[in-house]
Amino acid sequence: MAETRQEKPRLSDAEMLARFQNSKKRPACSDTLGMHLVEVNQDEQRIVVDFVADESFANPTGAIQGGFIAAMLDEAISTAIIIASNVTMTAPTLEMKVSYLAPLFVGPARVEAQILKFGKTVCFSEARCLNPDGKLVATATATAAPKPFRRF
Repeated sequence: MAETRQEKPRLSDAEMLARFQNSKKRPACSDTLGMHLVEVNQDEQRIVVDFVADESFANPTGAIQGGFIAAMLDEAISTAIIIASNVTMTAPTLEMKVSYLAPLFVGPARVEAQILKFGKTVCFSEARCLNPDGKLVATATATAAPKPFRRF
């Protein structure tokens, strides 16, 4: 008889959200960015993540340096890919384009990330960073290479 591969059962959106919110294995970079996953929609392959832009991220004008905003966008996109794979894949970014539309200042920020196409070797996604008033601060499009999840 042919052996069939057993797929890992998919958690509900609420279960997936709780899994990420209660994880004890968070990367230090997620903590540095003040990352907090607040919404998961697996059917739409979309997530919402809150971040805290620390004053140490600010440039001399008081605005958050663009590299930190890019890191928030990248972290949200990677998390969306991990969730879309049912936590079986990681998502090394191959390339990412960021457009900065308005300054972001110290305090909360929200990023909405969505998978556009999840292929076998490449994943295309986009994200939007919003300030506390909901104003669009930056956008990103990214290409990632999903790989089986392994911890080192």
